[in-house]
Amino acid sequence: MVTIDLEAEKKEIIRRYRKLLRHAKPFLKDGDAKLIKKAFNTSNEAHQEMRRKSGEPYIYHPLAVAQICVDEIGLGTTSIVAALLHDVVEDTDVELEDIEREFGPKVARIIDGLTKISGVFEHGSSQQAENFRKMLLTLSEDVRVILIKLADRLHNMRTLGSVQQHKQLKIASETMYLYAPLAHRLGLYSMKSELEDLYLKFTEPQIYRSIARSISATKAARGKFIRNFIRPIEEELKSLDLDFIIKGRPKSIYSIWNKMKKQNIPFEEVYDLFAIRIILDADIEQEKAACWQVYSVVTDYYKPNPDRLRDWISTPKANGYESLHTTVMSSTGQWVEVQIRSRRMDEIAEKGYAAHWKYKEHKAGSKEGGLEMWIARVREMLESSEAPAIEFVDDFRSNLFNDEVFAFTPKGDLMPMPNGSTALDFAFEIHTEIGAHCLGAKVNQRLVPLSYVLKNGDQVEILTSEKQKPSEDWLRFVVSSKARSKIKECLREEKKNAAAEGKEIVERKLKQMKLPMNQETVNQLRAFFETKTPLDFFYKVGKGVIDPKDIKRFKEFKQTARQTYKPEISDAKSFEREIAKAKNQEQDYLLIGEDMNVVDYKLAKCCNPIPGDDVFGFVTVNEGIKIHRNSCPNAVELLSNYGYRVVKAKWTSQQEIAFLAGLRVDGTDRVGLINDITKIISDELHVNMQSISIETEGGIFEGIIKLYVNDTRHLEMLIKKMEKVKGIVKVYRFH
Repeated sequence: MVTIDLEAEKKEIIRRYRKLLRHAKPFLKDGDAKLIKKAFNTSNEAHQEMRRKSGEPYIYHPLAVAQICVDEIGLGTTSIVAALLHDVVEDTDVELEDIEREFGPKVARIIDGLTKISGVFEHGSSQQAENFRKMLLTLSEDVRVILIKLADRLHNMRTLGSVQQHKQLKIASETMYLYAPLAHRLGLYSMKSELEDLYLKFTEPQIYRSIARSISATKAARGKFIRNFIRPIEEELKSLDLDFIIKGRPKSIYSIWNKMKKQNIPFEEVYDLFAIRIILDADIEQEKAACWQVYSVVTDYYKPNPDRLRDWISTPKANGYESLHTTVMSSTGQWVEVQIRSRRMDEIAEKGYAAHWKYKEHKAGSKEGGLEMWIARVREMLESSEAPAIEFVDDFRSNLFNDEVFAFTPKGDLMPMPNGSTALDFAFEIHTEIGAHCLGAKVNQRLVPLSYVLKNGDQVEILTSEKQKPSEDWLRFVVSSKARSKIKECLREEKKNAAAEGKEIVERKLKQMKLPMNQETVNQLRAFFETKTPLDFFYKVGKGVIDPKDIKRFKEFKQTARQTYKPEISDAKSFEREIAKAKNQEQDYLLIGEDMNVVDYKLAKCCNPIPGDDVFGFVTVNEGIKIHRNSCPNAVELLSNYGYRVVKAKWTSQQEIAFLAGLRVDGTDRVGLINDITKIISDELHVNMQSISIETEGGIFEGIIKLYVNDTRHLEMLIKKMEKVKGIVKVYRFH
């Protein structure tokens, strides 16, 4: 049994608390230190008997969250107090009223936003999504709720090693689905990168370790390269009397992996493994000119790639990010990304929203920036949305991705829109009513349809008609969450009206047929006409999709069924037989859940898992348990919205069963190549193929082979053998 040194723990708690105060000291006003001490004592007392999964005292967590708020986000006293107290209402006997009485309404409101909803949720809803919506509702009053939640999530991810693997998967996926994009949107780039790296560390540990080892192995060579690269730039900038620092930083492990995956290349072929950052000390009025001066110096020494110049100084990103990016060719033939920015811009890029506000008042004639516009848009969406929580979270998430396109109104006002936005998105951005009655648009004086995708610099004039109204089809080509939620709202309203009409028609018909209009009858009608819900049934009747005359068929069916129905299951044994049929006993090679019982399941078609893959089970509504690979493209979304439906899944090797896997083969074409490939597959390894297709162009071929294998070892052996075939350059598995 582990013995705990309580005295040593007390000393460590005090040491961490003093470190927090020391780091917060520069911005503390009179009475702030006392307030922080009071919050620390309250939290320490409330969590006295509690320990984290790692065995450490629970108070370490709120102290760490407060430390992140100070060091990595730059938040003040109110946030430190709220961070120290963020779990007391949820996990201890302290009530929200106690917090309000002791620390005031601001802190109480933030903590309320951070406290999860308890209680029972209706079938089909998601507690995760409901909690996220609740937290976002507080965003309309105080952005600090989100910032503290991000600090909380970052510390939970840093200490995720002490929880069970299936919980790691759920928490990491939720982080990737919502919190990393949210950190990105609020300009917290270093936090976003760390969250992504930690996601990879717990979902793909081998890939993470392999890339981390490669980065570490190339550290010395990279350092030497950076020194040689920056030497001439440094000398020139010094001669110009500029006050600057130059940093070289490797790309994050996740972004390297992403590039390897997208381009299907090994680590060695990722050319821009690092970026050089030049940070200037310049007055706010001279920043822009100084950055372009540095750009001129860099491009005097190294040739820039004209397609890779990004000017976010003239037009900052919507989250307030400002910087000048260029990619240049080094003397050794390597591409290097160079980022040029002022100290103010760098602080905004690192600390995001908090730093953005700190500098806002200094910016001459500063109009409402992109970040405030985005938050205002989110508030509007929150206040008007009646969508179910999961739909709401999906809409909100689609608004987090930060690539933008800049379009203009006919009067020349600049409108930043999400990348991929259409003329219809633009119409809804101007006003809901304009969007709802949008007929088409004129872009640069040329008539275009609603689905026209906007390009940078387009000038857009919206055409409307009173007769026009939203249709289901519109959802296919809008990307902004504002447009999506407004269209869905209009459609819901229309559906309600049509369903009300349908209900009246059904009531009349049932009355004529002398059938009662009760829940049982309505459910039977819903099942008979194969609709999901009673609302869908009434809507289809109202819209004329279900002919009211057909309700007569339902009465005839009911009468016939009553006369001919015989129960098939008469005793316990026949019931067992039916259950055995349903369970399909051939599929007992997969064990699921902690008790390792054999249960009914299906393999998900989206990722085709095979034995040896890391997998999890997901309890679906209609199709039992589905088994997905941890790296499945849909895993992040499933685990984020429905983490409570995840069960642990583990392979056992009791049977030799064949599983479908897909291989992509690239190489140079030659006579007899396909014959050599099929020989290895069929003759040497006795693998059955489902299909093979080869495309050749200019002597280069690309093949797709679908075949049946036993497990990942079998597949790896096949890949290694195929890679030895003359002419084959690359063989890899695809989903």
